[in-house]
Amino acid sequence: MKHFKLSSAAALLVAVMLLAACGETAKLPPEAGIGPTPQLPAPNKTLIPTVNIAPATGWTDTAGPSVPSGFTVTALARGLDHPRWVYPLPNGDVLVVESNKPPKPEGANGGGLMDMIRGAVMGQIMKRAGAQVPSANRITLLRDADGDGAAEVRQVFMQNLVSPFGVALVGNELLIANADALVKVPYAEGQTSITAAPTKVTDLPAGINHHWTKNVIANREGTKLYVTVGSNSNIGENSLAAEEGRAAIWEVDVKSGEKRLFATGLRNPNGMAWEPETNVLWTVVNERDEIGSDLVPDYLTSVKDGAFYGWPWSYYGRHVDVRVTPPRPEMVAKAVVPDYALGSHVAALGLAFSNPRGMPPEFANGVFIGEHGSWNRRPLSGYKVVFVPFSGGRPSGPPVDFVTGFLSADEKAQGRPVGVALDKSGALLVADDVGNAVWRVARAK
Repeated sequence: MKHFKLSSAAALLVAVMLLAACGETAKLPPEAGIGPTPQLPAPNKTLIPTVNIAPATGWTDTAGPSVPSGFTVTALARGLDHPRWVYPLPNGDVLVVESNKPPKPEGANGGGLMDMIRGAVMGQIMKRAGAQVPSANRITLLRDADGDGAAEVRQVFMQNLVSPFGVALVGNELLIANADALVKVPYAEGQTSITAAPTKVTDLPAGINHHWTKNVIANREGTKLYVTVGSNSNIGENSLAAEEGRAAIWEVDVKSGEKRLFATGLRNPNGMAWEPETNVLWTVVNERDEIGSDLVPDYLTSVKDGAFYGWPWSYYGRHVDVRVTPPRPEMVAKAVVPDYALGSHVAALGLAFSNPRGMPPEFANGVFIGEHGSWNRRPLSGYKVVFVPFSGGRPSGPPVDFVTGFLSADEKAQGRPVGVALDKSGALLVADDVGNAVWRVARAK
């Protein structure tokens, strides 16, 4: 019976993939879903979700992405193992987090045939995207002592972590956001490896880990930490009990480890950064899937203490998602409208505010955003790093393509950008988890 079930599931999986290949397409131009007031058409919920992802191929030995005139791009390091995040240390060393999702607990996808098929479909999507590799559970240190854009030192900094993602240095302690807990280790400037066992600061919601990536950032005073925790589902279909403490940003006290919910209703927040003029926290958020290529725009927003941003009951403010039951009109009424839409399904992950130290005037005031790229949109969106200009602490113009070429002419993914950060000189670093590289974009000399 089990063999029959699996054979039936395999046949259905093939049929699902074929049907998905004939799915709907976007009716609006990409720019319609970008800006402070994006167009939000009626949902287009199809029987089979649109599945359209750029197959991962990686770069050739010498190839790399493209950057604007006046900039050069070099590989700070190649041959990494699924690098997801980058974190520059004060002395100029760069930490690269090599990581992927943790194993799912037993029964995480449910026991029904449709659950099995859905899990198999998503597994095929992730495999095609290059996202099914085992997690290295490692942080690697890169050191470019001569400033030529290529690291001469490459050293295992930490290992045996639990699907790590975000990193933050506070004083002489380095904090790492694992998939299941925030941990810390002692750090001394210039140290190239850490063998100390991590100490737990606080547990983080884990379990199914539909969105496993957890980021961490400290405030300027070094007294509070802010940790992102994505949802355990697309729209709460794994039960709202499985979403306890998720789709949120937590505030954690550095000394005590005590935490509280800072902002909620954020389906999958990842990158965080402090706007330099106003010292306001901003984040980028991946919104929900499976209601059409034109919905829902991922977004960039300031994060208000105590605010609720709609997930799962509504999107982009008070646009009700009728798929979510039971409805909660009182929650929808509280939903805050995000500040700036980035386009549907671009998968915005990395976020870093610019600095005139390393950037010319046209790129000196704003944010760089790593867009990992779509799977639920036709045509493809994202697969690039964009720059959103700011003025007076707020977005002031449309995104500008900054690092491109991750998609080949025949729409193969040579790379996919994730984390972005500015190094000590002000150059932009980009973690590329399909190209297995960290790219450095600097002003041409």
